[in-house]
Amino acid sequence: MGKTAHQLASYDDILALPENLVGEIIRGVLHTHPRPAPRHARVYSSLGGNLWNPFDKGSGGPGGWWILDEPELHLGENVLVPDLAGWRRERMPALPDTAWFELAPDWVCEILSPATARTDRVLKMPLYAQQGVRHLWLVDPDIRTLEVYSLDAQQHWTLLKTLKDDDPVSQPPFDAISFDLDSLWA
Repeated sequence: MGKTAHQLASYDDILALPENLVGEIIRGVLHTHPRPAPRHARVYSSLGGNLWNPFDKGSGGPGGWWILDEPELHLGENVLVPDLAGWRRERMPALPDTAWFELAPDWVCEILSPATARTDRVLKMPLYAQQGVRHLWLVDPDIRTLEVYSLDAQQHWTLLKTLKDDDPVSQPPFDAISFDLDSLWA
């Protein structure tokens, strides 16, 4: 039996989902989408690969970050699963012992797909701003773009740059390195 309009989704609803679905609770409503398609997963793996050594490991870059694929975020009543997220180690010196994170990341990246683009833009972006996430990247593999956003003092997103084709990526908060955008599609 489905939930009535007054029943809020719970974590048990996420646990009851089949393994092929990702579940998120956004403002009390359960949202599901299929596990990422191979091309989608390849993009976030490539992006994570470009960032992990210089920022997470400090090899060829400044270090000082935790960079993770698909972390589960428990932010107030919301349960969100961005494609990638990063925390500055000065804010989170150690990884939590739980299977989820209650501290909002410093950076999130959503890889847009037809199944998730509306949710990522309309529902999750405002929540990330509300939680104080400072940097947001939106990658669209279909049109091969990267939108770079920064949170202003009034908790509004400012679009800093839209990159396309083989533009060099050297954008906040990872502007200490550069890589070509087209490396994500290869």
